[in-house]
Amino acid sequence: MAATSFNDLPELALHLRTELETKKFVLLYAYNGTGKTRLSGAFKDLGKNGDERDTLYFNAFTEDLFNWDNDLQNDRERVLKFNRDSRFFAGLRELEMDNRIRPLLSRYADFDFRIDTIEWEVSFSREVEREGTRIAVEDIKVSRGEENIFIWCFFLAIVQLVLDGAEAYKWVKYVYIDDPISSLDEHNAIVVANHLAQLLLNAKTQPKTVVSSHHTLFFNVLGNEFGKKAYRHFLSKDADNSYLLRDTGNTPFFHHVASLRELCAAADSGELRTYHFNMMRAIMEKTASFHGYEHFAACIRPDKDDPDKTMYSRLVNIMSHGNYSLYEPVPMMDENKAIFRKLLSDFRKQFPFNSTLFEDLDNEIPPA
Repeated sequence: MAATSFNDLPELALHLRTELETKKFVLLYAYNGTGKTRLSGAFKDLGKNGDERDTLYFNAFTEDLFNWDNDLQNDRERVLKFNRDSRFFAGLRELEMDNRIRPLLSRYADFDFRIDTIEWEVSFSREVEREGTRIAVEDIKVSRGEENIFIWCFFLAIVQLVLDGAEAYKWVKYVYIDDPISSLDEHNAIVVANHLAQLLLNAKTQPKTVVSSHHTLFFNVLGNEFGKKAYRHFLSKDADNSYLLRDTGNTPFFHHVASLRELCAAADSGELRTYHFNMMRAIMEKTASFHGYEHFAACIRPDKDDPDKTMYSRLVNIMSHGNYSLYEPVPMMDENKAIFRKLLSDFRKQFPFNSTLFEDLDNEIPPA
């Protein structure tokens, strides 16, 4: 359970490239705000050599390659424009991307699309039933979630071209995927993870691949699918802005335990930061769900003068939202430290974890 520390993201990115010399895949679990997207950028930058590149990546910047023209004047012909200058779209005209994307998209969505390689834009349509007849409604604006699904399938189609050895993507040595689809529900997390794993595992040629995510189920499904072909890590950020990488091995949900260990160590040392409330809430949310409760407040022991747990649940709720959820080393106020230690201590008593997992910590959590 020992962690390896890295001073900055380029140093960590170089370490991941070294790991990919011995295995096909690296899986990273990390909370939002830890630096996953910036890490993917650092990894990509290490592969730059003049105009040459070696990494095909999917992250928040990939979605920025697309932007909507909503036809504000006529409110009729809405299209999704894309950046023709990006090598992400290399060989788009010649490779019949419509026919490559459509079977992938049909797994997740019920709308259709058409790519115009003259105007470099995508138009969408959907069949609807009116008066007993199904008709196609053209030039619709799909939802934000549907747009993300389309871009993800666009990316998958390009990955398939890489795996097939297409000339336009011969430059790709690495594939880096960061949080492919935000806000996945449990079902789609399994579907997307399984589909991605099968695409990569069944290919004759497999580019070295890094996948990072904040979604626990997505991370574990990929871990189970990749097996011994992957390194699995829990990535966190220390109070001094260094990055900590822990090997999760084959233990499911180890990142959950690692988070709890990190909270205990921080409470013990006094190095508590505001983002630790975010980590505590994440653990409570999943614990409550596992035990069949509707709300994370079920994991909070009430005081005699607060039978409804309103004070503590409101504090956790407030401290885990807004600017407090960012992984910045903002010290916690002393009164909040006392409340945090009480909440953490009560939580461990109410939901006891295997005590041997915490034996190497120096001291027990001090009293509130």
